[in-house]
Amino acid sequence: MKRALIISYYWPPTGGSGVQRWVKFAKYLPQEGWQPVIYTPENPEAITTDTSLEAEIPAEAEIIKRKIFEPYEAYRVLTGSRRKAIGPGTKSDEVNPINSQDKSLSKKLSLWIRGNFFIPDPRCMWIGPSVRFLKKYLREHPVDIIISTGPPHSMHLIARRLSLSTGIPWIADFRDPWTRMFYFKHLHLSRLAQKRHEKLEKKVLDDATVAVAVSPLVKEEFQSMTSTPVELITNGFDENDFGIMPERDGHFNITHTGLFASDGNPDVLWEALAEKCSEDADFAKTMRIRLAGKTDKEITDSIRKAGLGDNLTDLGYQSHKDAVREQKSASLLMLPLRKEPEYRATLPGKLFEYLAAGRPVLGIGQSSGAMARILSETQAGFVFEWDDKASVRKYIDICWEKFLSGTLEADTGNIEQYSRRALTRKMAALMDSLICK
Repeated sequence: MKRALIISYYWPPTGGSGVQRWVKFAKYLPQEGWQPVIYTPENPEAITTDTSLEAEIPAEAEIIKRKIFEPYEAYRVLTGSRRKAIGPGTKSDEVNPINSQDKSLSKKLSLWIRGNFFIPDPRCMWIGPSVRFLKKYLREHPVDIIISTGPPHSMHLIARRLSLSTGIPWIADFRDPWTRMFYFKHLHLSRLAQKRHEKLEKKVLDDATVAVAVSPLVKEEFQSMTSTPVELITNGFDENDFGIMPERDGHFNITHTGLFASDGNPDVLWEALAEKCSEDADFAKTMRIRLAGKTDKEITDSIRKAGLGDNLTDLGYQSHKDAVREQKSASLLMLPLRKEPEYRATLPGKLFEYLAAGRPVLGIGQSSGAMARILSETQAGFVFEWDDKASVRKYIDICWEKFLSGTLEADTGNIEQYSRRALTRKMAALMDSLICK
C-alpha cells in the first residue's frame, strides 16, 4: 500500500470543520490503496472537542503525535485570557476573537502580537522541531507523498522544507486562503509583517508540486499568483453520517449548525421573521429558531431584540452526530455568510452537509459568490443579499406554505459529486498522478 504523510494541526478529539476534511479523507484513502500517516500535535489548542470523530479513523492509519509549544498560548495564560475547549452542550459568548465586533484593548494588543510576531501563525515554533523529527522518520519509514493542510499555514512550511530536502512530491491543501482570508486584514499587521506573510505564501504556492483549493473562486485567485498547478477539491458530506432518522416535533424549525459569528449576524432574517410573526399567529406559535453550535452573544441578543426570544432554542456546541440530526430535522436551514467582501470566495463546510440533509437552504450573503453557485447548481436553496428583506420574506412565506402542505423538501439529485467517497477518489487520483510522473 502506498503511504501518504499528512501534516495536520487539527485531529480528533479536536472538533470543528478543520478536522473533518482530513479525517474523512483518511477514512476512505485505504480503499484507494493509500495508507494515511498523520503527523499532528499531541497537545494542540482545542477550541472545540468532539470525541465521536475518533471512530472515523481507519485501522490502517498511522498516527504520530508530537508535543507543540505555542508562544501565543503563553501570552494568554499571562493575560488571563486562556480559552477552554468547548464540548457538546457548552455555550460560548465569542466564536472568533479575530473578527469580533467588539474588541477590548487587550484583545487588540493580543491580535497585534499574534499578527506581527508569530508568522505565519502561533504554531510557527513547531516548524523546526517537526522538520528535524520528520526527516529522521522518513529515512526509516519512507512515504510516497507529503500533504499539508492549512490553516494554520505553519503546516505548509513544515511540508515545504521536507519536500525540498527529500524530493518527495507535496500537495499543499488550502482549506482557506492565506493573505486573502477574510480576517487577515484584522490582524493589525505592520508593512514588514504583511510582506513576510506574502513572501511565505508565494514560496508555498511556488514550491508545492500541486496546490489544492476548496472553492472555485479561491482556485482562480491562486492560479493568478503562481504557475504551480492548482486543483479544486471541495469539502463534502459523508453519506454514512446521514442515516440518522430526523426528529419531527411539529414546529417550523429554522436551524443553524456550527459556528455562528457576530460578523455574520443576519439582521434582515430576524426582521423578516418578526414581521411574519406579527402578521400570522400560527406562524408565531409554530416557528422555532434552533442554534446548534458555538454562537456569538451578539447573535442571540439580536434575535431577542427582534422580539423572537420565545422562539429561540440555543443548544450550544453539539457533536457532529447531533449536528447532523439537527440538520435532518430542520424545516429550513439558514446559512448566513460573513459580512466581509473576501467571503464571496468561501464555501462553508456545512453547506455540503446541508445539501445531504435534504432540507431547503436559506443563504444570506453575496448572491454572486461561490456558495450561490452551488445552491443554484443543486437547486437546494437560494442566497439573498444582506439588505434584501423582501426576497428573504418571500422565501420564508413559500417555505411556510409548503411546510403546511407537507411538501417542503430540497432537491438532492445533483450532490453525489460532493460525497466524501467521490472526493477521496479525486484526491487519490491526484496523489497517484504525482508519484507516477
